[in-house]
Parts: sequence; structure tokens; C-alpha cells
Amino acid sequence: MADTVPSAADTSVAPTTSGADTSVTAQGKMSLPTLTGMVVGGMVGAGVFSLPARFGVATGILGSLIAWVIAGAGMLMLAFVFQNLAIRKPDLDSGVFIYAKAGFGDYVGFNSAFGFWASAVVGNTFYWVFITATLGAFFPAFGDGDTVVAVALSTVGVWLFHYMIARGVRDAAVINRIVTVFKILPILVFIVVLFFAFDAGIFSDNWIATGYGDLGSLDEQVRNTMIITTFVFLGIEGASVYSRYAKKRQDVGKATVLGFLSVLSIFALVTLSSYSVMTQPQIAATRQPSMIGLFEHVVGDWGRWFISAAVIVSVLGAYLAWTLMAAEVMYIPARNEDFPAFLGRENDKATPITALVVSSLAVQALLAVTVVLTDALNFMLDLCTSLALIPYFLAASYALKLGLTGESYENVDARTRRKEAIIAGVATAYTVFLFEAAGLKFLLLSTVILAPATLLYIKARSERGRRLFTATEMALCAVIVAAGITGVVGLWTGFITI
Repeated sequence: MADTVPSAADTSVAPTTSGADTSVTAQGKMSLPTLTGMVVGGMVGAGVFSLPARFGVATGILGSLIAWVIAGAGMLMLAFVFQNLAIRKPDLDSGVFIYAKAGFGDYVGFNSAFGFWASAVVGNTFYWVFITATLGAFFPAFGDGDTVVAVALSTVGVWLFHYMIARGVRDAAVINRIVTVFKILPILVFIVVLFFAFDAGIFSDNWIATGYGDLGSLDEQVRNTMIITTFVFLGIEGASVYSRYAKKRQDVGKATVLGFLSVLSIFALVTLSSYSVMTQPQIAATRQPSMIGLFEHVVGDWGRWFISAAVIVSVLGAYLAWTLMAAEVMYIPARNEDFPAFLGRENDKATPITALVVSSLAVQALLAVTVVLTDALNFMLDLCTSLALIPYFLAASYALKLGLTGESYENVDARTRRKEAIIAGVATAYTVFLFEAAGLKFLLLSTVILAPATLLYIKARSERGRRLFTATEMALCAVIVAAGITGVVGLWTGFITI
């Protein structure tokens, strides 16, 4: 775990404008444990602390078990997709979004990269709302993280982290690995303590929770958990984004799968242990972050302070990881000539400073919006997840395309190719299911963000004197713009409420 993340300048992906040496030294490479830590650190953030109530309002134990089986199987297939792509296409080491470009063209690749960046920005906004909502349990002025005081504190935090990261990505990544250890320990304590407090009667009553009111059919219950189960797994591609730093290319896929299985176990145990100490309506009514209320219910007042401290440490660590991610997602496409050149600039610390500034400003703008949202916490969570589905779907579709066409399988036996094609097919179907579960509202809101971003694509193409669109890309652009306009009209008329 002593490895450090190389700075953004230490890249062999594209030539730098500064003319700096672009070779990556062996000293700066990341080992399997470090890559796995990036995956775990990226996934274990705010979502785990909100799991009990998000499941409690939707389903009982049976529904939660089915939901975790579906989510676990679907996301595991997606993890295998990233593992297989790392093997079949080792030259594509610029992150999860590069697969969309390789498989479906420049404009699709641009939308994948921008969608991933936008998801990271919305997720980072969610983190600040979550932190201040946690503080709201002690200081009412913070409310549910959507007050002026909450926005003011979050603003200070955004720019403090911005300053720290601007000093060098290498330093920030070291802190992230340390924080990852300290945020996992309190979650494990929560699980162990709640299982020792196991109440068989409560657990039995929570099995299907039909005695507590109408939660809808089992199918509805499971669907209502899909967005939160997807949100908590965001970061599964963490090793892929930093794949160019890996000591061994095959470690990228291994880190993705190892990190995923570790986190799946933790998330499922947090959910199941919650049903063993409180009834489903009590869990559903628990204030977010709901892990705090459950732990306090079992151990007393000190539990509120213990989990609250864990929330803040964990979320700040996740914010750090995802701010690094957001900067990388803007920097790399700019260096690969897919984003405008100005987004590829670095400061004297070799940090992608323009991408970092744009990301921080975007978080700041979204924080200002939270004061007028009805439910800022859940809105940011759902929008973040919906945006992340775009690059996930495209990566899975690309893996499926490779399996069907046989590209990159020239010296591979037919059985392996068939197996990997099936995995990619299941992952693709799962992401389509998630789009349906998210609903039309968030799909339209995603296009509201993607449509104006097309101007950045046009600028990038114009800077390099390239053709703007192919006929197919023009048609896709028209669909995105039309959907974006529909989304704006829906917001204006009240058809879409936020």
C-alpha cells in the first residue's frame, strides 16, 4: 500500500502540451492492493450509511435479499465486463468512457465521458448535502443539508479540497488510501453490534413486512431499491479509470472484482442487520443518514456520535476520490482531443487544474440549487446514478459487440469468447433494466445536461479541424437535443418536479 498515484502529467495516453516527459516510471505504478483500494474507496462513501432507510421505505427482508441478488449479479457481470475489456483491449487505458469511443465513435465516446463527469459532479454535491444533513442532527441550522448555512459550509469544504488537490494528485491519493481504512472499520463495528443485538421476533415480522402497510407487490418493492443499489456500487470502474498506472495490466480486472465482492458483502450485511433490531416502519422513518439512528437505538447516545464521525470521514474520503476521478475524466479526453484543449491544462504541480476548477465550480453551482429542491439528498443520489448508467451501458455494449464480432478474440478459443459474450449480454440487459427502474424523469434530466455539452464537442472538433458529425452522430445529436428540450419544457410546466 505504499504506492502513490502518479500525477496527471505522468501519462503515456497522449502527448502533453508542456513537452514534459510522459513516461510512467515503475516507481509510480500502482499494485493490486492499491488498485483494489481505489475501487473500495470509490464505492464505500455516503450510500452505505443511507441503506437502512432507503430499503426500509421500499421493502422487507425478502425483497432486500432479492434486490441484492439481482444487483449483485448484475454488477458482478459489469465487473467481469471491465475485467474482460482490460484483457481484450489493453491499449484502451484512459478510463471506462474510452470503450464507448472505441466501439461506437467519437460523439458517443464524448457523451460517455461527459456523462461520467457529470455523474461524479452530482455525486460530489450529494456528499456535501449528506455531510451537512448529518450535522443537522446536532445543529438544526443545517436542516437536511439544504439550508443556506449548509450551502455555506459546503462551499468552504469544496474549495479547501480544491486547494489540497491542486497541490498535487499524488498527495491526495495517499490520503484517500488512509481514509479508506478508517471508514471501513466503523461500518464493520455497526454490523457486528447489530447482529449481537439480533431480535428474532422483529426479524421474522420484517420478512415480508406485509403487516406494516402496503409496500406494493414484491416486484415493485425490488424495483424501488434498484437506484440505491446501483448508487452504492458507483466506483466499480475505479481501477479502470486509473488503469494506465497499474504495475500489471491484468491487475485492473482483478482489483475490480475483488473490490466489488468485498463491498457487496458489506452492503448486504448492513441492510440485513438493520432488519434485526427495528421494525420496517421504524427503519423507514429513521432520519438520514439512517445508520446513525439504528446504531443509537441499539447502543445509546454515544452511537450517534460514533457513526456521525464515521459518516463525515467516509464521505470526505469518497469526495476526495471522486474529485480526483472527475478531474481525470475531463483531463484525459482533452489530451486525447475529444474535449476542448483548455481542459487539458496543468499547473506547476502537474495537476489537471482547469478540469479541477470546472469540476469545483460545477459542484458549487449544484449546491446553490439544493436550497430550492424538495428533497435534495435523494434527488442528487438518483440523478448521479442515472448519469452513471450511460458509460456503464456503453461499456457493456462494447464488450458485447466484441464478443459477437470476434474482434480481439483471434487467438482465443470459442468457449471463452462465448462465455464473455454472455457476460456482456447480461450486463447490457441489466443496465437497460436500470434505466427503466430510474424512470423517464431522470433520463430526460440527463439529456438536459448532455444536450448543451454538445457545444464542447463541437469546439473540440473545430480546434482540430475535424468533421463535426457523421450522419448517424447527427441523428443521435438530434435525439439528445430533442429530449433535452422536452426535459426543460417538463421542468417549466411542472411535468417534471425536482
